[in-house]
Amino acid sequence: MSAASDTNKDRVFIFDTTLRDGEQSPGATMTLEEKLQVAETLDDMGVDIIEAGFPIASNGDFEAVVAVAKQVKRSTVAGLARAITADIDRAGEAVRHARRGRIHTFVSTSPIHLAHQMKKTEDEVIEIIARTVTQARNLIDDVEWSAMDATRTPLEFLKRCVETAIKAGATTINLPDTVGYAVPDEHEKMFRDIVTMVPGADKAIFSAHCHNDLGLAVANSLAAVRGGARQVECTINGLGERAGNAALEEIVMALRTRGDAMPYHTEIESTHLARASKVVSAAANFPVQYNKAIVGKNAFAHESGIHQDGMLKNAETYEIMTPASVGIKETTLVMGKHSGRAAFKDKLRELGYELGDNAFQEAFVRFKDLADRKKHVYDADIVALVDDEVGSVGDRIRLVDMEVVSKTGGNHKCTMTLSIDGEETSVVYEGTGSVDAIFNAIKAGVGQEPHLVLYAVDGVTGGTDAQASAHVRLEMNGRIVSGNAAEPDTLVASARAYLNAYNRLLIDRGASAQGAMAG
Repeated sequence: MSAASDTNKDRVFIFDTTLRDGEQSPGATMTLEEKLQVAETLDDMGVDIIEAGFPIASNGDFEAVVAVAKQVKRSTVAGLARAITADIDRAGEAVRHARRGRIHTFVSTSPIHLAHQMKKTEDEVIEIIARTVTQARNLIDDVEWSAMDATRTPLEFLKRCVETAIKAGATTINLPDTVGYAVPDEHEKMFRDIVTMVPGADKAIFSAHCHNDLGLAVANSLAAVRGGARQVECTINGLGERAGNAALEEIVMALRTRGDAMPYHTEIESTHLARASKVVSAAANFPVQYNKAIVGKNAFAHESGIHQDGMLKNAETYEIMTPASVGIKETTLVMGKHSGRAAFKDKLRELGYELGDNAFQEAFVRFKDLADRKKHVYDADIVALVDDEVGSVGDRIRLVDMEVVSKTGGNHKCTMTLSIDGEETSVVYEGTGSVDAIFNAIKAGVGQEPHLVLYAVDGVTGGTDAQASAHVRLEMNGRIVSGNAAEPDTLVASARAYLNAYNRLLIDRGASAQGAMAG
């Protein structure tokens, strides 16, 4: 890759280092097969350069870089090398199998690194740069040189280093914010000063590699582009050492969405971003946080009633990108305690329900009550809730209050208040188990004992806060009826299912509830 031409002056090259810097995250080591799958995904997406690994690190790393180099069809494949002869030779050997290969060599330049890690003088570092970049250029035409800890390096010395690297044959100059120290304004200024002041800077592409220690990796990367950088080094999901790297998906979509403020573009096919995120998350065994920008589970999910109402009227009210633009099927209106009537009605319509005003209001009240007690309200929860609500309209026996005391090795006690034809009655009854005590209390309160044919409980959804769906079948006077109820509390669901069945026994009977049951 040569220096930016007039044609490419507004193009930003994407250098993905998920397989190298990303894999350095503790616990993120990938197998060869997983690396090849990630590389194929990146290649298909249009990534310009894939940094496949650190060939000198181990035989496994070397073999992985070779395998990626042989597999990749479009991307340039880079191998990382310290400014050491053996490293550079090993990297050159690994990437020679690629259609387009690159050696990426680096050396520290900041005073703190030179004093405590390198134990070298500035002049010694300049000599190392000249010698090792020349060595790399003799092996391959595409050489990238990086000034490790560039953002904590004095500008005058950084200029000397960059000029030396370019003279020795480096075609890409990377000025990394290795420890995530920079802030956007000074980062932009550093790039602008280097690009405009270093002799021969027009012969190289400048690159930004930002870490996220202060949460500024993406902001600093975009600032670098404004300062003249035309390559950004990043990773899928922001994977990387410590707090990670700039996230590829955020860089790409920021440039695409805010072209008015940042008139630059990439060649990334953004509809592949969601899939790439899933592939890397699975390979590295690193889950993506729910609220992660662009690819997180909640990135296109709306729970606030105000937001949901706006989304139903016009998606642009609360979404600056379409889900499809990043490869996500559709927006999700998450049903929760912040959801409003408009979103709830839309969800009911989606699930096939058209309720009258009174039934809708009662269902909405129960939904809000459920959402206050349950973190995630799924479609199955709403189906169970509405079916239960529809089935309970006009019930003559209703549960007002219930308290159950369970005791290991002893009887269980239920204290219950029922409303029967509008009049409240309270009863206390015991049983061999909690459910037995509940059913006994209901029978005592109503004054009749139908035969329990069936009792079963299922979880509507997964998790400890899942709604319990209780099923009760009762038989009395030759008539069999079924009752159902769904609640987060299994015991309340059981009581309401029993009452639901009891009420069905009263349908089409003219006497009062207690009279009907007594007769």
